[in-house]
Formats: sequence, structure tokens, C-alpha cells
Amino acid sequence: MFLGKIEGHIVATKKDPKMHGRKLLLVRPMLVDEKDHTKWKPGTNTIVAVDTLGAGEGELVMFCQGSSARLAPGMKEAPVDAVVIAIVDTVDVEGKTIFKAGK
Repeated sequence: MFLGKIEGHIVATKKDPKMHGRKLLLVRPMLVDEKDHTKWKPGTNTIVAVDTLGAGEGELVMFCQGSSARLAPGMKEAPVDAVVIAIVDTVDVEGKTIFKAGK
């Protein structure tokens, strides 16, 4: 599982039939900075993930990739590689809150 920030959404009018009705999000992985664990460092890549929860732009989410993504409800037969599985409320590192939703 990974943490990521929702940077946008994707609209695809022509897609695999098993993807119809699925919301697609553009997710940038977020990493805890190895030099200062109280800060974030954005990843260099972006990922397209299926949204199963109603996440929105700017939110911090947890997502999974690969075969784990197809274990999410309703994804077994869908051609997906990444799925949003949680909307994050807080992140604590070394006893310090480094993320709190809404702030």
C-alpha cells in the first residue's frame, strides 16, 4: 500500500466495458522525506487509479497496485493496476502528526 495525493481526474469516454462507470483519478505518490521525517516529498511519477470511495482532488489517499488492486470489491474482473482503498484522516511519524485532513 502507498500514500498519494489526488491531483486530478481522468475522463475516458471509450474504454474497456468492465471499466464503465468507474471514476479514474490521477494520483501522485507522497513519501516521507528521509532527511526530515516530519515533511513530505512528492514522488516523481503519477499513477492512474480507480476510485472506489469518492475521493476528491487534494485529498491524501491510500492506494494499492498490482494483483492487490484486483482484490478490492468489484475489481476482480476489471483490468486495473491501481485502486484507491482509503481516504486518509491523519498520518503520525515518530510521535508527530505530519498530516491531518482539512488542514
